[in-house]
Amino acid sequence: MTETERLWNANYVKVWCANFMIFFSFMVVTPLLPLYLSETYQADKDTIGFVLSGYTLTALLARPIAGYLVDSFSRKVVLLTCYFLFFALFAGYLIAGTMTLFAIIRTAHGAPMGAVTVANSTSAIDVLPSSRRAEGIGYYGLSNNLATSMAPTVGLIIYDSIGDYNIIFLIALCAAGVGLAINATVYFPSKEIVPNKDPMSFDRFFLVKGWSEGLVMVCVGLSYGVLATYLAIYGKEELGMTAGTGAWFAVLCTGLILSRLIGARSLRKGKVMENVNHGILISVFGYLLFALLKNPIGYYGAAIIIGLGNGHIWPGMQTMFINLAPNNKRGTANSSQLTCWDIGMGLGVVFGGMAIHHTGYSAAFWFAFVVNLVGVLFYFIYVKRHFIKNRLR
Repeated sequence: MTETERLWNANYVKVWCANFMIFFSFMVVTPLLPLYLSETYQADKDTIGFVLSGYTLTALLARPIAGYLVDSFSRKVVLLTCYFLFFALFAGYLIAGTMTLFAIIRTAHGAPMGAVTVANSTSAIDVLPSSRRAEGIGYYGLSNNLATSMAPTVGLIIYDSIGDYNIIFLIALCAAGVGLAINATVYFPSKEIVPNKDPMSFDRFFLVKGWSEGLVMVCVGLSYGVLATYLAIYGKEELGMTAGTGAWFAVLCTGLILSRLIGARSLRKGKVMENVNHGILISVFGYLLFALLKNPIGYYGAAIIIGLGNGHIWPGMQTMFINLAPNNKRGTANSSQLTCWDIGMGLGVVFGGMAIHHTGYSAAFWFAFVVNLVGVLFYFIYVKRHFIKNRLR
């Protein structure tokens, strides 16, 4: 096998490691931020929610713009610029002396986070051999999963030992700096630096051809948003579990990692839709289990099932988006999938909270299941045919 056909070629490994550092630096601080705001600035729950929500909004707004930028300008220049801003704003956490300044810095930080995830994932596709692309996308997601499962534990252990938030912020800054340095050494084939000369239109920021696939991702994201957001308080108030959230996400990540490894074979053979078929059918049973069984079996059983399902869905759907787009719109294809996921997550937070407030946890989790089921039915009834008809490769 030649270097050009090798999946784990030097450039792919570098981009993979840089992505690990993005999510490690992000997740090492995220679980501690509510506690940091409460202890440092005496912020109440409403204020904490308001301060932290700005990050999500700016990340969502940045993704379509980032997709346009990586398709229109030098891929490496855009990637390194976004990564540098993501790295530099961690320094702001160390110097913020007031809650207002911290809120501004945190909100601003969402933009480069949203942009760098689009730029880095698009770069990973660029450096993969076309014959191994779908498989490589699957393995690329492992970097997210590993970082997401490791970083919160590392951050909590270090804080419990030292009791200094600035040390955690410094670790995040250093991790992002390492990722930036790694990406600076990535070589991009000159053929990928092709400016997009199409007229300015909405399709430059969102892959309109992928609207139906996007709706499925909204449904998947909404269902997950309900569970992930209200999981901790549900476990404490309804199940009497005060320390189950970390274990739930660890079990979820185990499922994600296993499914990435299991699904690699079908992706290697180009069976993209088969991966998605399995994933959405597995995942919907996880949401059903969570809604049906109000006990630790349902709680943790759903985590492993949803993890197994989502681990198949993500690389399959990302490959579908990429295969619907011409090569000069890979960034737009990537950002479109991520934007639809973000929209779903946001809707899950809102509607899940409304359902819990008015009717209770059970209604919210049944709502998550029904929305997920709607996405599954829509995929099998319409999306599969739509993709086969419109795919470019």
